[in-house]
Amino acid sequence: MNIAFFLTPKNEVVCENINSTMRQALERMEYHRYTAIPILDDGGRYIGTLTEGDLLWKLKNTKNLDFKDTNKIKVNDIPRRMINKPVHIDSNIEDLFYTSVNQNFIPVVDDNEIFIGIIKRSDIINYCYKNFLKTEEMV
Repeated sequence: MNIAFFLTPKNEVVCENINSTMRQALERMEYHRYTAIPILDDGGRYIGTLTEGDLLWKLKNTKNLDFKDTNKIKVNDIPRRMINKPVHIDSNIEDLFYTSVNQNFIPVVDDNEIFIGIIKRSDIINYCYKNFLKTEEMV
């Protein structure tokens, strides 16, 4: 099975640019109600994942920082604690299962390391559950 079956394409994924501000990231995450989003560079390459915790720790550990000043901090200057490893589009399904154990979503890149979308852990679990039910019905 090809992992593209599970792919949510880039145009349907909420991402943030590495040069955006902390405030832009906060507002985007709040609006979409996401706890983590992929970060891309200007060339569309996957850089990492930004989480609510990363934003909170930056706010806590930056002296005299309040919300109105978050427009002065670049996403690139926010330390990230989570390392969501991307997979290549030609990866095998076993790579997905292994990686999804520790990540809510798996970034997918092409041969040029350009971000092309994500695979959500929930989609993998739903697929496995449906196949499990089919197997149970056969027994």
